Order: sequence, then structure tokens, then C-alpha cells
Amino acid sequence: MSSYVPLTPPAASLGPDGRLRSAAYGDVYHNISSALGQAEHVFLRGNGLPQRWRGRPAFTVCETGFGLGLNFLALWQAWRQDGARPRRLHMLSIEAHPFSRAELHDWLGQVAPDTLQDLAGQLADQWPACLPGLHRLEFEGGAVTLTLAFGRAADIAPLLRARVDAYFLDGFAPDRNPDLWQPELLRDLSRLAAPDATVATWASAGMVRRGLAQAGFQVGKQPGYGGKWSMTVGVRADPTGPIAGHEPWLQARAADDAGAGEVVVVGGGLAGAGIAQALALRGRPVCVIDASGPAAAHQGHAAAALTPVIARDDNPRARLSRAGSLRALARWAGLPPAAAPRRCGTVQLERDAGRTAALAETLRLLQFPADWVRAVTRDEAAALAGVPVSRGGLFFADGLLVRPAALAAALLDMPGVRMVTGQAAALRQCGSAWKVLDAGGRLLGQGATVVLANAFGAQALLRASGLLEPLPRMAQMHALAGEVTLLPAHALDGGPRCIVGGEGYLLPALDGWCVAGSTYEHGAAAAVVSDAGQQAVLHKAARLLDQWPADRSELTPGQLPGWAGWRAVLPGRLPAIGPLAHAPGVWLAAGYASRGLTWSALAGDLIAAGLHDEPLPLAADLLAAVAPR
Repeated sequence: MSSYVPLTPPAASLGPDGRLRSAAYGDVYHNISSALGQAEHVFLRGNGLPQRWRGRPAFTVCETGFGLGLNFLALWQAWRQDGARPRRLHMLSIEAHPFSRAELHDWLGQVAPDTLQDLAGQLADQWPACLPGLHRLEFEGGAVTLTLAFGRAADIAPLLRARVDAYFLDGFAPDRNPDLWQPELLRDLSRLAAPDATVATWASAGMVRRGLAQAGFQVGKQPGYGGKWSMTVGVRADPTGPIAGHEPWLQARAADDAGAGEVVVVGGGLAGAGIAQALALRGRPVCVIDASGPAAAHQGHAAAALTPVIARDDNPRARLSRAGSLRALARWAGLPPAAAPRRCGTVQLERDAGRTAALAETLRLLQFPADWVRAVTRDEAAALAGVPVSRGGLFFADGLLVRPAALAAALLDMPGVRMVTGQAAALRQCGSAWKVLDAGGRLLGQGATVVLANAFGAQALLRASGLLEPLPRMAQMHALAGEVTLLPAHALDGGPRCIVGGEGYLLPALDGWCVAGSTYEHGAAAAVVSDAGQQAVLHKAARLLDQWPADRSELTPGQLPGWAGWRAVLPGRLPAIGPLAHAPGVWLAAGYASRGLTWSALAGDLIAAGLHDEPLPLAADLLAAVAPR
């Protein structure tokens, strides 16, 4: 997106006639008595459903104007009731004015038919914060997915990537909201169309019919619903034309051997574990190869934090960070208690004292909901953290406290995931498959799809396999050492209640210790715990707090436990996630730097979605930002 446009609320009210109305557009959302009937007549039967999806492994619908989601609920109900349904159902829906969770819950309780109330409750329970971008929701154990695209349709439609089987063109009337029916928008959506894609809408205005024809559909009429004379239906006019929806992801999908065989993942840390979990949840067998075993790279790393970042212009780095944080929240929610992250929140202190007003102005421009992020004074920050802090800043309610080793181990402990211990040294192509070999030529794993998720080791593996030359950014990846220090919680009066961040960070106590971090050692020969490193960490931690303990006998550098490790850093400090165009079947998920927690779940679902022909849960410009190159 070239310029940031904040989301605006829907401003809806229920009239005496039982219709939910938009004050902004002067039009009706839904009628209580006819919402389900219209959805079934116009959008299901208008697209030949449920008959068209029978015999298919998956079916994808794209909708304009999500509103309260009644079309989605009707589609979901029809899928549930059809014994010949596809194994997976996906909906991709655009909404410029999303309701809050509380509003959605209340309005669905009043407007949704009794037969949809159970599904409506499940939708409201998962409803995301009103933040711009893409949000992935999963139901029926992942068999039904809803990808919500929050933003102006004209801005967000060109950034969508999917292969669409049916279109539900809803939203307010063309004379009330003409932006939703512009020919340019219809063309942007039609480029996602599968060869036999269909379209249906209650609208029958000439501009709609002409726009669909210009977008490549053969357009016709059918009787409308509820006394409406006609509605518009259509089918893709050229079923042999190209599909632009996933490129280059469609090419990578084609190399995946119909999505059936075992996927080989090199790397058993958080990067590989996130990919293995996402694939296993979709029923794919996974072979994870690691030189030292599952989660070995994180052993001894007692705790880490996941906190999103924001930017005044909501730049790609901020949008990617938000997407990764949201995906982690959703994906890790059901893990066993010993591995599940703790949602304790983060107080992110402004690095320069006195800039609280600038932070407040940034939040005013972004208009993010306060339950996602809000500005806090020093006193408010101290009350949240439970310790005296040095200045104000931001509070992210969804900041996560994580045990990295336990988390990675839990992600790998999935049915269908097997571990192989060995040092991957080279890839060799054999027909349509890739073999992963150790230095002695021993076969460690083989599959049509191989994902390199082994941090800095991915560079050496690409070089040894003759695949690095077309990737100049990957050739510049370097290893950056760093360490954290464990501080006895009792020496800090129990430590903070939430994550406290700034120049460094101080985490809430786990097992009697507060982790403080961290250092950045350029050109280090080894990643080690050092007296100098601990001195630097303690200095950063002391700057976060307004009062450092007077008794520092238990906070002496060189006498504290710690952990040291490596970060794999790429130019621009964004990861490389995606398929290799010059090596079909090989994917990368590397260069996570200091934000392995941010990228783990997002990269996993992104790669798994690409391999299984799902709508991609990331906008196209962000896909380009992290594309291997």
C-alpha cells in the first residue's frame, strides 16, 4: 500500500423495520427475516453450490463486503450439511469497515437466524482486532478457513493471492457505494479466477454487468430474491486463460507432487518447527532434519518475548510484524500449558525520554484499537509492569512471554512429523524429487518439496548445492552473536508483571529467574556468555527501571547464568520466506534475525498455504518484501 488509510468503524444501527443500516452509506446490511434466504438464493445457488464443489478436494470463495458474515455462515452451514463436500473450504472476504468483536457478537445475536447462531458464536469468538491487513481464522479443525482482508477494496484487492472458484459480490448498492463496483476492482478480483470460476450478485445494474464482462466473465440474469426482478450471474469466459493469483507461488505448488508426499524440512528450531506444525495440521507428513535433534538450538534459552512493532506510516516492517504476532497468537493458543506462551503484555518504553506526545500522535494517525496498543505515561507503565520504570511508552496487550525450547518441541510433537538427526550438507535433484545428503553422501531425506529453515546454515547448503548464485541477498546473510542474562527474581522484588522493553528488555520471572537481554556481537568468533556481555545487558536493564536495586550483590557480571546464541541476519533485517524460482520444489525460511518468534507461525502457514492452494495469508507487497532473492 502506497499510503496508510486507517480503518473506520461501520456506524450501524437497527431500524424499526428490523434492518441493520449503515449511517455512512444510507443502505441496509441485512433483514432479519430474509438474510439466510438471500444468501442461499443469490450466492449459493447463483454459483451452482453445493453441486459445483462436489468431488473436489478444496473450494475457494472470494467475497466483497463481509458485513456481519451471514454469507460466510450460510456457506459454512451448506458445507456442513453436504455429505459430498470438499475436504477443505476457504473464503477470502474484503471489508472496509469491520465491526468490533463486541459489536459483531451483539448484532449477530439479533440478526442471524436461529439455525446459524451456533456458527455465529464461533465466528464472534475468533473475530480479530480491527487492524488493517489480512487475518486468518480457522474452524472445523482447520477444514474451514476464513481470510479477512480489512481495508479499502481498491487498495487491498490487487494485493490478494488466491485461486478463486466462486465470487460473492455483495456490499452496498452501486449508487450508495460505487467504489465497490468499479471495473478496475472487478478486474483485480477476476485475475484470481480459476478456469471454471463463477460469479453471483444480487445487483443487476448495467455498470455491474458491463464491469463483469470487461473483467472476463460471460454474464447472464436469473430471477432475484424476495421480489427483486433479477440478479446477475456469470462464468469465466476463457477457461484456458492464465491464472495470475499465486505467481510465483502457483509454480511452486505445481512442483509439490499434488500435495501428497512427505515434505522435508531442514532445521529443527523455531523456524522449522513452525513449518512442520503448519504442514502437519493440514495432514501432510513431514521429515525434519537437524544436526542436534529437536529444538536443540534453543536449549538453555529460558525465556524470550514476542512484541509487535508499529510505525507512523504502517510500513512493510510494521505490517509484517503485526501479521506475525497475530498469527502466533492464533496458532499457539491451544498448545500444552508447559509450552503455551503467556499473554502478559509488553510495556515498550520510548527510547528517548519526553517523546510520549509523539507516540500518542502516531497512535492517533494509525487509529489502532486500544485493546491492541495504547500510549501510556510513566506512571501508567509502572502500574502495568508492577515495577518503577524510567519513562512512558506503549502498551501492547498481546505481548507474549515464551519458553523457546518448550515451544519448538511442542510444535514438532505433532502426528505425522518425524525427526532425523544429521547434518545436511547438500541438495541433489533426482527427477521431480530433491535429496538431502550429509557430507558423506548419506541420504537424510527426500521429497518433491524441501524447506530450508536452518538459519545461517541455509546459506552454506545453498552454496554447496549450486543454488546460491541467483540469490545475492542470501549470499550476504551473516551470523550475529548475542547473549542474555538470567537475573534472580528475588533480587528485583519478584521482577516485572509484563515484558518491559526499550534499549534492551526485562522479562517476567519464570522458575525464579528474569531474563534480561541482549547483546549484538558483530564479527564474533563464537557465541559465548561473557563478563563484558553481562555488563552490557545489566546496563540496558538498569536503564529500563527508575530504581535499580541498591543491593547488587546478586547482580554481579560474571557471576550470573546466561545463554548465548546466533542470529542469522539478512540485509534489511527482513527474513527470506518463499519458493526458489530457479529450483522448483525448494523453499526458504531463513534470516529471522532477532525475531524468530515473530516469523515462526506466519512463515509456517504461508508456506503450507502456498503448497495447498489456499488463499495466502499475506499481501502481495509483503510477499515480495520477504521473497528469497
